[in-house]
Amino acid sequence: MDEFTREGLALDVAHTTSAERVIGVLAALFAQHGAPSYLRSDNGAEFVAQAVQLWLRDSGVQTLYIEPGKPWQNGKEERFNGTVRDECLNRFAFGSIAEACVRLNSYRHEYNSERPHSSLGYLTPHAFRAAWSEAQQNQADPLTGT
Repeated sequence: MDEFTREGLALDVAHTTSAERVIGVLAALFAQHGAPSYLRSDNGAEFVAQAVQLWLRDSGVQTLYIEPGKPWQNGKEERFNGTVRDECLNRFAFGSIAEACVRLNSYRHEYNSERPHSSLGYLTPHAFRAAWSEAQQNQADPLTGT
């Protein structure tokens, strides 16, 4: 997720994950959105893997790992994960990986495009990003327009 816009950028579904899978998802996101200055994550094996660290370094992205056992240091992501679990994963019994992909991508679209967020002035993440981009062109605050 993007910490600034609160946009859920990707929900990857698989039986297991690996450093190579993480790199693939991140590469697609970087191609679509550009590389961020930093990537905040927990200390899961797939994120601290040497291959991921090297790939991020080569991409010019600084890593910011939260301290073990302190999920509040990545509170926005934890909130997003909890919301996905409560509003999507707990509502369905998935019959296949393909079904889970379809339902999660549909949920991600709803989350980003239809669900207002109080932390964004009751805009959706996509509407907030659009307002912010326009405000940058006009040098104004995206929430107040001034």
